[in-house]
Amino acid sequence: MLETLMSSFLQTHGFPPGENAVILATDASSKATDALVDLTPIPSDLTTLYWVIGEASLPDVEHGYFIHSASTVADHFREYGSVRVGDDPSAIVFASDGGGHLFAVAGSGRVWRSITASWFDDFEVAAESVQGFLEQVGHRVADQN
Repeated sequence: MLETLMSSFLQTHGFPPGENAVILATDASSKATDALVDLTPIPSDLTTLYWVIGEASLPDVEHGYFIHSASTVADHFREYGSVRVGDDPSAIVFASDGGGHLFAVAGSGRVWRSITASWFDDFEVAAESVQGFLEQVGHRVADQN
C-alpha cells in the first residue's frame, strides 16, 4: 500500500513525497530489542513488532507516523522513564506522529496517544493493541491512495 501511495503522491499532492520507509528488523535491531527487554519489561506485542520491523518513518501518511527503533525507545526510556496512562500503571513510548503526539503501549497491550505533544500530559486510548494500531495506520495509508 505504501508503494502505491508513493507512486501517485506527486501527482496527487503536487510535490514529491519525503522519505517514507518501513525498515525490516536486522541482527542489530534484534540485539537492540533484547537490550530494551533487559532494560524494562515491555509488552510482548511490542517485542513481536520489533522482531519484524526495526522502525518505520511515514511522514507523508496523514500528518506523519513514526515507529521508533528499539534503541531509540531505550534512550527515551532512560531519559524520561515510562508514562502514566489511564488505569494501566505505566506504558512505554514507541511511536509518534508528525504533530509530536506520542504513542505508548501499556502492559495491558492497549496503545495510548498523548493528548498534547508531551511526555507528561494525559493520554487517551488509541487502539486496543499494537496490531490494532498498525491496522489503523494501514487504513490511513489505504485511504490516501
